[in-house]
Formats: sequence, C-alpha cells, structure tokens
Amino acid sequence: MKNGTLGRLKRSLDPCELLILDELGYVPFQKQGSELLFHIIADCYERKSVMVTSNLEFGQWNRVFGDNRLTAALVDRLVHHAHILAFTGESYRLRNALSAIQPSSASGLEP
Repeated sequence: MKNGTLGRLKRSLDPCELLILDELGYVPFQKQGSELLFHIIADCYERKSVMVTSNLEFGQWNRVFGDNRLTAALVDRLVHHAHILAFTGESYRLRNALSAIQPSSASGLEP
C-alpha cells in the first residue's frame, strides 16, 4: 500500500475489540480497497470480533471485490467461527416510509 496506508489503518484499529462493516457490497471496491480490506480482515482473524451487514449473499461478493481468490479468502476468514444471521423480507425502511404517506384509517379522513 502507498504511503504506509495499511500500517496506519491497522494502528488506528488496534484498540478496537469489534470492527463493524455496515452495508458491505453496497458500493464495489477498487483493487486497492479490496486488498486493504482483506488485510484488515486477515489481521482481525481469530484476534478480534468482526460484524458485517450486507444485502448480498456470499456468492455475490465476487462482484464487489473483483477478485475470486481474494473474495474466497476473505469470506473464509469471516465465516470461520461465525454466527450467521440471514434475514428475509421487505425493507423496514421502505415499509415505514410507505406507511407514513398512506392515509391513516384511524383519522377518519378520506383521501
């Protein structure tokens, strides 16, 4: 990594006991970002807790990281000793937004 980016990032994360990666895969990584995240996950492996949220199944992560081997190694480290919680259903944010614009039957008002 250029200019010691990896070392600086590792040092800044060192005091953390839990690393949370929210919405992983929402935006695809460039090669350098994929490699940086892999090194961070590898550094945390069996030493720190890592929590990841994603709307993507593991089989779709190749598109995010752009490298099949790197993705396989990253997923392997994440799922070893993991508790995987899979949720299905509609987005609660969308449901709440839609219910906010629907006329309330309790108000007695007609649209």
